[in-house]
Amino acid sequence: MKNNYMLIHGSFGSPFSNWIPWLRRKIEEKELDVYTPDLPTGVTYQNYTNWSNVMDGYVSAGVLNENTVIYAHSIAPVFICKFLVERKIKVKRIVSVCGFNNYFGIDKDYDTVNRTMYFDNLKDIKNYCNDIICFYTENDPYVKQEVEKKFSDTIATKVVIIKDGGHLNAESNYIEFNELLEYL
Repeated sequence: MKNNYMLIHGSFGSPFSNWIPWLRRKIEEKELDVYTPDLPTGVTYQNYTNWSNVMDGYVSAGVLNENTVIYAHSIAPVFICKFLVERKIKVKRIVSVCGFNNYFGIDKDYDTVNRTMYFDNLKDIKNYCNDIICFYTENDPYVKQEVEKKFSDTIATKVVIIKDGGHLNAESNYIEFNELLEYL
């Protein structure tokens, strides 16, 4: 069975921001199935329960499975790890971009929406995914490098550090992200 792909945005993001539309096009050019959930955002709507409700629909549809490669940005890596562990769902690969866990201090709104995504058993994701690639940078303006490093050191089978990449988002000129193509 061929792989399918899921691209998950971060806090206050969308499937139409950063490198997600570009990567979606690259995957579609290969005639592969790709899904870009539009998860609820905003202080009132973004939380683990609401994001999980959306993802449960993909589980019910049989989309999220052992042939799924997930690309996740910012808060999405820890969200998807928590979701997969709690639901006991195995996937083929996770590509984390600027992932972090248990970090506060970005600002009040981000701390509020991110709080419910964190969990203490992060290393348990290794029971549900054997191939986890973590990208982060040395100069992320939102999340301290040591926080992203700790996240990566906990779960990654491979770490890629991008020099001067910022938060690897559109603000840092990452509307295309060629390094991600290696992990299709």
